[in-house]
Amino acid sequence: MDAEYCGLQQGSSSSCRTADAVAWGAAQQQKRQRCQGSSSTSSSLQISEPGPLDLNSGEIEEEEEEDYYMEDDCDDDGDGYDEDDYEFDEADFNQHLADKFDDLDLPPGVEATVPWLQKIAAKEEVEEPSKSNTADENADKYKQFKQFDTVQNFSDHHFAKNSQGEPARAWSKRVQHDWKLLEKDLPASIYVRVAEDRMDLLRAAIIGPKGTPYHDGLFFFDVHIPSSYPSGPPLVHYHSGGLRINPNLYNCGKVCLSLLGTWSGKDCEKWNPAQSTLLQVLVSIQALILNEQPYYNEPGYEASANTPHGQRNALEYNDTTFLHSCRTMLYSLRRPPEHFADLVAGHFRVHGHTILAACKYYMEGNDVGSVVPDEEESECKSSDAGASSSGSKAPKPGAVKANPPTMTRRITFNTNLKTLYEDLLMEFNVKGADTRRFIVEKLKKNQPAAV
Repeated sequence: MDAEYCGLQQGSSSSCRTADAVAWGAAQQQKRQRCQGSSSTSSSLQISEPGPLDLNSGEIEEEEEEDYYMEDDCDDDGDGYDEDDYEFDEADFNQHLADKFDDLDLPPGVEATVPWLQKIAAKEEVEEPSKSNTADENADKYKQFKQFDTVQNFSDHHFAKNSQGEPARAWSKRVQHDWKLLEKDLPASIYVRVAEDRMDLLRAAIIGPKGTPYHDGLFFFDVHIPSSYPSGPPLVHYHSGGLRINPNLYNCGKVCLSLLGTWSGKDCEKWNPAQSTLLQVLVSIQALILNEQPYYNEPGYEASANTPHGQRNALEYNDTTFLHSCRTMLYSLRRPPEHFADLVAGHFRVHGHTILAACKYYMEGNDVGSVVPDEEESECKSSDAGASSSGSKAPKPGAVKANPPTMTRRITFNTNLKTLYEDLLMEFNVKGADTRRFIVEKLKKNQPAAV
């Protein structure tokens, strides 16, 4: 039957083709032939649904069928199709072929010889610099972020709805005096924004000090300067995110401090209209509240500071505090306070590596807040420990006793911190932090074991 079917085609250039083997290029050629209306060429091949063939008459019933790849643009007036008007779109052709091979698993190295795959790869390479440009832009914004600056207003300030009224001249003069002190004497770990339209509003970001469970964290405070200022202290609200990370910082945002009049204290610790300032309030929060062992900030607990019971409770409190600090980082990254988005992104881009290293160090059993060794120093210690362990004597039976409450605490702590570590790794990576080491470790860990 194939021979008879081929015999139906006229002209020396005709070839035998079955309906299911017609290529896209043949369809284009057929298109040109129909548009030209040439009678000197071989009869155009019509593709139709399979039907009965009348072999006796030597003709095939032809049925009009819409071209799958292109519509019939030929004019009905018979003017014909000018081949010079046809423009071959190589990019569209390559994309068409790429779509056909999209679901195929090509052998290694084939992609390098296929032009459309080369162009796709080149396009992806071109897109990469835009990501680095974004990271560089974020880094520049962080470097340019001033420690003290003025903004127009705060729309999300905790005290935004507090009615201030017409400020007195003496009040305005004193507030401006405090502004100058903040601009001049702020420590490097505190950032402040004040509002021009609302002089009574202030927002501060305090970086957690080193050696504490708050290290490298960002903690935000909204401050309201009442009309009674400086006769009375300012009002301060902590952005808690629903977490209580310190006995003096409630999950509702309340800040307990003698200087603010929210807690009892000695006369020298209370607000003094002639001497106390906004700068003193912020520095006191950082030094007195965000300290190494916040457990003892709870009234009466300092008496157990030198007892095994008190020390164990202090370590447990540090563990919980660091977990809450990590949750606060995620909260701030996902919902940065107004006018501080550049600080949040830049800070964790710079300190993300250190925070992740601390997480892994603590999960290895080290105390929260302890100094995390440098990577090179840590590798040397681990290798030395491995070499010395082979020659060390085994401990005597009963010499080392695990404390069940301590072991349970560590297991719970590690489980919670592992989840937070994964979330922080993702967020820090998005912000452009140096996470390569931790991602490589994660990929190696997830690789299936060799058979």
